[in-house]
Amino acid sequence: MTMPRLALALAVMVGLSACAPVPEPTQTVTDAELREKIYRHDGPPALTLFTMVNNSNGSGAHTSLMVNGSQRVIFDPAGSFRHPRIATKNDVIYGVTPVMEDTYTRFHARETFHVIVQHVEVPPQVAEDVLARVLAQGPIPRAQCARSTSDLLSDVPGLNGAIRSTWFPNQLAEQFGQLPGATTQRLYEYDDADRFKALEAFDAERVKASQAAAAAE
Repeated sequence: MTMPRLALALAVMVGLSACAPVPEPTQTVTDAELREKIYRHDGPPALTLFTMVNNSNGSGAHTSLMVNGSQRVIFDPAGSFRHPRIATKNDVIYGVTPVMEDTYTRFHARETFHVIVQHVEVPPQVAEDVLARVLAQGPIPRAQCARSTSDLLSDVPGLNGAIRSTWFPNQLAEQFGQLPGATTQRLYEYDDADRFKALEAFDAERVKASQAAAAAE
C-alpha cells in the first residue's frame, strides 16, 4: 500500500473507531410501550444534527439526528445513550422531551468532547419523510453513524441533494450547515469525562420528581 493510501486508511480507521460505542445490554421494548413514550413537540417541523467533536484534535466522534415531525425522536446510530428508563429501539430514541434533549447533549458534551448542534426547519412532508426513514432503520453496525445518517438524508425530496454520503461526522456537519436556514451552535461542558454520570443525574431527577408527585397526592 502506498503512503497516501495508508494515511487515508489510518484516517478512516481513527474516524470510524470514534463512533464505536461501549457494548450495551439488550433492551426489549414492545410497540405498545413505544406508543406510550411518543412525544409531540409543539415547535415547527425540523431536523437537528448533533456532531460530537474531540476537543483535543477536532476529529468527529459521533453523529446523530433529531427529527421533529408527528413525534420527536433521535436517530442515534450505534450510539451509547441507553438507559432502562429511556425507550430505545433499533437505534431510535423515543419520547424526546426538552429534558431528554438536554440530557442527551449533556451526556455527550464533557471535558473531552463538545457537541455541534445544527438545526433547520423543514416543510412538514420532509420531516415526516425523514421520520419514516428513521423508524424503518434496523440497528446500525458500529462505526457507521455518519455513513448511515448521510445515506438516510442523501435522497430526501426537499433537501435537493445537498447531503452526500460520507463516513466522517465533520464532513456531514459541513454539508448540513449549508442547508438553507440552518443554524449552528457549539455546546461545551467541562464536567467529568465520564458521560454516564449525566444519565445518573437524569435518573436521580426522575426519581425526585416521582417522589414529589407522590407526596403531593
